[in-house]
Amino acid sequence: MTALLGLDLGTTGCKALLFDSDGALLAKASREYAVSFPRPQWAEQDLETVWQLAQAAIHEALAAARVTEIAAIALSVHGEAVTPVDRDGRPLRPTILGMDTRTGAQNDWLRERFGGENLFQRTGMPIHTINTLPKLLWIKENEPEIWQTAHQFLLVEDFLILKMTGQAILSDCLASRTQLFNLSQGKWDDEILAALGLDSSRLAAIRPSGAPAGTLKPELASAFGLIRPPLIVTGGHDQACGALGVGLTAPGLAMVSTGTAEVVEVALDSPNVSRPLYEGNISVYNHVVPGLFLAMTLNHSGGMSLRWLRDNFCEPQIQQAAQTGADAYDLMVSGAPAGPTGLLVLPHFSGSGTPTFDTQSKAAILGLTFAHTRPALAKAILEGLTYELRLNLDLLRAGGVPIDVLRAIGGGAKSKLWLQLKADITGLPVVTPQITEAAGFGAALLAGAGAGIFASAAQAADRFLQLTGQYQPDPARQAAYARLYELYRQVYPAVAPITHRL
Repeated sequence: MTALLGLDLGTTGCKALLFDSDGALLAKASREYAVSFPRPQWAEQDLETVWQLAQAAIHEALAAARVTEIAAIALSVHGEAVTPVDRDGRPLRPTILGMDTRTGAQNDWLRERFGGENLFQRTGMPIHTINTLPKLLWIKENEPEIWQTAHQFLLVEDFLILKMTGQAILSDCLASRTQLFNLSQGKWDDEILAALGLDSSRLAAIRPSGAPAGTLKPELASAFGLIRPPLIVTGGHDQACGALGVGLTAPGLAMVSTGTAEVVEVALDSPNVSRPLYEGNISVYNHVVPGLFLAMTLNHSGGMSLRWLRDNFCEPQIQQAAQTGADAYDLMVSGAPAGPTGLLVLPHFSGSGTPTFDTQSKAAILGLTFAHTRPALAKAILEGLTYELRLNLDLLRAGGVPIDVLRAIGGGAKSKLWLQLKADITGLPVVTPQITEAAGFGAALLAGAGAGIFASAAQAADRFLQLTGQYQPDPARQAAYARLYELYRQVYPAVAPITHRL
């Protein structure tokens, strides 16, 4: 048996998923880690802690499967987060995460220096605080000693590949999420780096997704209980790996991924950097499938909104889940109304995503009364997140990107209630794959391609894909939600002036 490991690193947790070469899941293990919010608008993380917990997840998955030999490891990683490191690869400060929104002034400078549409056409990335480029500008302007002394500035994938192999290697997929990468040239953009005053040697070397990056250090292989070091292979952005894992291997196929954030991805045959997508703040970047690109919408809050509710207001459900083995999130919505809650939740806990990209927006709840219960509030958060999903789907359609079916992946794809909500509110059929952890599966497929086990990751994805669940819109609920959606569209414009003053 040939085993492959996909390591999926999200903003708030990591998963190690072990598959065989027939696409069967052998074992998985996960760890959660913290996000630090030391100041308003800041979101940081200790990347050394993430690395330690990732190792623990890998060790647990290998031990659970009783596997002592694997062919390759590839990574599925959240994007944009940046860490300055010294010559030994040690972080010089906490990682600045993608969800960090401190870089408003730096984005103003980028608009003046390059122009928003010009940057979008070059890099596929709209101007926004999520991007790596303004985060680097912030470090340069606010932490000049770190800027000058840092040996390199790394994302999470190249940081972990450096830890595993001794070489800082980054997939072209993740490089194209930084706003430093020229989409048409397929490399770091010389003019942008010159304006930043950054030599390309201080960034990781770029390789295509699914390319060998080195072999695991022998001491790590020994610590994992492996008899020989496996190959380390470049992976990609977690959403792109998820798109591969759920079979987005041809133009026009679409998915919704619900994890810490909620994302829609549509496969494209060329980098569509048209004005409608620019005006909608939709990013366009390299797929992990060679020759394809992805258009991506983003809701920052996503599952993080439910985690906030769970951790702050649902201690009884957490305890019951620990005692019974039930899912805490299922317990949170147990007893919620069968139809619409009548509440409108604007889930802008970390600002808004596409289309408005308003980092000053805040969450709001409208319609709350003494009659509403905690399960109703939990479901109302799901409804609000799904209204945001429909906003983004409407935006893609307006930009000439038709979507007929949504393939659902991520943690949110485990909730039948949420999947049915997606169908009822968007009016689209929603289907789920047999393996909902598609990002880790996509990374494992890239590992297999890099090790020569598969002719290509895309061919393997098509061969293994099994769509096992289907959720059709219910006409009565769809009509009820359509009326509420029209009200929901008015919420942000109505409350934004107040939240901005707050």
